[in-house]
Amino acid sequence: MEYNNRIEIERLQQSIEQIKNELGKVIIGQENFIEMLLTALLANGHVLIEGVPGIAKTLTAKLLAKTLQTGFSRIQFTPDLMPSDILGTSVFNVKTREFEFHKGPIFSNFVLIDEINRAPAKTQAALFEVMEEKQITIDGHNFQMKEPFIVLATQNPIDQEGTYALPEAQQDRFIFKIKVGYPDLKDEFDILKSHHERKISQPVDLIQPVMTAEDLIKYRELVKQIVVEEKILKYIAEIIHKTRNHSHIYLGGSPRASIATLNASKAYAALQGRDFVIPDDIKKVLPNVLRHRIILNPEQEMEGLTEEDIIEMITESVEIPR
Repeated sequence: MEYNNRIEIERLQQSIEQIKNELGKVIIGQENFIEMLLTALLANGHVLIEGVPGIAKTLTAKLLAKTLQTGFSRIQFTPDLMPSDILGTSVFNVKTREFEFHKGPIFSNFVLIDEINRAPAKTQAALFEVMEEKQITIDGHNFQMKEPFIVLATQNPIDQEGTYALPEAQQDRFIFKIKVGYPDLKDEFDILKSHHERKISQPVDLIQPVMTAEDLIKYRELVKQIVVEEKILKYIAEIIHKTRNHSHIYLGGSPRASIATLNASKAYAALQGRDFVIPDDIKKVLPNVLRHRIILNPEQEMEGLTEEDIIEMITESVEIPR
């Protein structure tokens, strides 16, 4: 169906398609994963990526960063990592007899954190301020992060030895928690074939940048202008409110979850070429917005119910606006 958009989002769509084409040179399958990453990118949100090793979580994040002409840094979280290893530290300069602040790897536009749950609580806490307020306070001085600023973090759900569970406040700062699964048989075959035929040893060498930092900032401003009718806002509010009053849920979504749903659905609508949000946009982004923000009662977990099951149950119980 053709729409007469009131907002000029054609160029945004073209840039997103170019990014998908670039990633498609290396990444096979994982269409939903890539689409949700791009949605978060446009919604100005951070992403937590969960999946077993070897399914291209880190590779996809690295390649996505390569499609953007922005700064990039990667931090490998380990149990002995200190907050100063991320944020930076003040070093005494003998010549000037003053302390100078040396910036850490968090001072970049696109920050990839590998195995975020391997660092202890005090190191994870170093991310609280910078992820929420996009600034760092050290020795009484504020350092603002340059826009765009996005954190992509990976974690392995299986390996629990030497890991530290992310606090609820930390998880809440991610707009999405995306679960990445194994490829199906056809994709697995195509992955093997592509790997066998590829002559360039490093996949990242195949990727060309297609979007500048200025472009991304401009597209994010466009996304903010996406039309959301009052009945859609009420629909989001009703869903999130039900998570706080559901018999299967111990902890429901906060107002931050409502805002994340709104921002993500606007970005997803733009990806689909629309300048207005429909209920299907909300249904699409909702599992990624809520799965790390709700806690099930122990009884439901013992019965084998998942967060996704409960989210679907709640969504189906709320009347769709017409």
